[in-house]
Amino acid sequence: MKNTDRYKKNLIVSTGKNKTYASESVKSIIYSTDPRDFGQVKKSIPCQDACPAHTNIPGYIRCIHEKRFGRAYELNRLANILPGVLGRICSRPCELYCRHGEPDLGKPVSICSLKRSAADFKSPMHRILEGLYSPSGKKVAVIGAGPAGLGAAHELSVLGHKAVIYEAFEKPGGMLMYGIPDFRLPRNVLMLEIENILRLGVELKTGVKVGTDVSLDSLLSDYDAVVIATGCTMPNRLGAPGEDLEHVYSGVRFMEQVNNGETPYVGKNVMVIGDGFTAMDCARSAVRLGAAEVKVNIRKTEEYMPIDDQEKHEVKFEKIRFYSLVDTKRIIGEKGKVTGIEFLRTKLEYSPNPPYRNAVPIENSEFILPADSVIVAIGQQPFPGEISGKIEQNGARILTRESGFSTSITGLFATGDCASGASNVITAIANGRKCAVDVDEFLIGRKRKIHVVRLESVDNTDRDRAYDFIKRTPMNTLDFDQRVSQRSNEVEKGYNEEQAAQESKRCYLCSLKYEIDTTACIYCSACIDVAPRDCIKMIQDVSMNPDGSFGHYTETRNWNNVSAIAIDNERCIRCGQCYEVCPMDCISVTKTERIELNIEE
Repeated sequence: MKNTDRYKKNLIVSTGKNKTYASESVKSIIYSTDPRDFGQVKKSIPCQDACPAHTNIPGYIRCIHEKRFGRAYELNRLANILPGVLGRICSRPCELYCRHGEPDLGKPVSICSLKRSAADFKSPMHRILEGLYSPSGKKVAVIGAGPAGLGAAHELSVLGHKAVIYEAFEKPGGMLMYGIPDFRLPRNVLMLEIENILRLGVELKTGVKVGTDVSLDSLLSDYDAVVIATGCTMPNRLGAPGEDLEHVYSGVRFMEQVNNGETPYVGKNVMVIGDGFTAMDCARSAVRLGAAEVKVNIRKTEEYMPIDDQEKHEVKFEKIRFYSLVDTKRIIGEKGKVTGIEFLRTKLEYSPNPPYRNAVPIENSEFILPADSVIVAIGQQPFPGEISGKIEQNGARILTRESGFSTSITGLFATGDCASGASNVITAIANGRKCAVDVDEFLIGRKRKIHVVRLESVDNTDRDRAYDFIKRTPMNTLDFDQRVSQRSNEVEKGYNEEQAAQESKRCYLCSLKYEIDTTACIYCSACIDVAPRDCIKMIQDVSMNPDGSFGHYTETRNWNNVSAIAIDNERCIRCGQCYEVCPMDCISVTKTERIELNIEE
């Protein structure tokens, strides 16, 4: 392709609302690599920018609104490969940045739950489509069948390479299979989406430990490249006396036992130490194993817990109690078995660095609580084990090139949590796919995909202003008795079609860019008068960022200094009021999408 800023396809240059096309199949489309367009997408679509996989969120929600569930599923799968899984267990970084969740606008759109709706309601006859490249004749070994390994293997297969996964456990999925309880993630959903990856020709070898059953050197000799994606499987230790007593579990090992169908002893009184999703999974699993009282003990307060409000609600609904501002001093036992925990109370002190509050123990504040079992779920770290060999490492993490995923050994790459440290599922998948692109460039000798911004002119949004006032749709869940009657019962039942349609209306469709043609504008201020927010501004100047994208507007209230009237797409809620009242038809609407483009001739 030509080395220009914009690639044009069936482009019609026109302004105003009354556009004429040669035929219905011809649209005004531009593929852009201009930094200004990337900057606009980043600012205008904060949910997509916050998603590590850059999922086209407005695009798939719009498809749900149109009841095109199959297309909504595919838009998800293009970016994150496991929509049905992530629609249940994603940590939802996108929702934290949803414009609908800004203080004056209400609660975020249920982006994650709508992802699940796309998977739930697609036709059983839906056929998955892949933009497959021609076979390259290259073979790549992937060590680990967790989210990062699956993401890498999928992308490598799409790019035409033969991917072979080596997995130490008997089943694929990594932490998805062994770390997350099936009341949150049914195994049939997980296996279905893994099978959709394997059907591309990915070969899966389970029960094979690299470093024990097969050496890393042999893989490097037998394959054109090797990707390490072993994740974070080594639990962090508490470092307190009594941690090795019987019935003291690490969160990771406890969930492995539960997910293998075992019944670890918990007793009636369970103490969980930790504040993340694994800690919550352990606490909720203990309830299903018959515990009468489960307490989650955290060093800070609930507002600093790295879990979302929905998870906090479900934990409390299951009669699990949070104990804030406590730190473990020692675990107490008799005859080798745990009997209680001695805690210190803590206080929060200000820190100039994130997270800006540190939990500091209070001297002479010790107290003891009884416990039949203790589950320590305070995170985990990479454990490359015997495969690390001569690979350069940064602590427990495999060291990779700053701008990519290659290691100190030629042909060896590392991705996911084993390289980045503990993250989340969507980040691991995204990094797996990115690593595969690095491997592809290593094997082929050139880049075959680039990121572009696709711009398509549209007549207007048909989104009704009344949609802005629809309240967030609550998730359908099982009642308490149904949850604990069988520990595999899925708690969240998903939206029905009507609820999914209602929730999809709430999306502002931030991918729509409203723009004023300053050459036609007569500065009548009609658009400013009807705007429900301060999103249309009189500007004197606009700064430029170092990367070539637009920076902040310099506003003015003096008409003599106005250079232009501009729509601030960071504030715009896409109500269309300005578009309707403009007497000069000088406001245009463009759908913007960040996509991957095949540049192979």
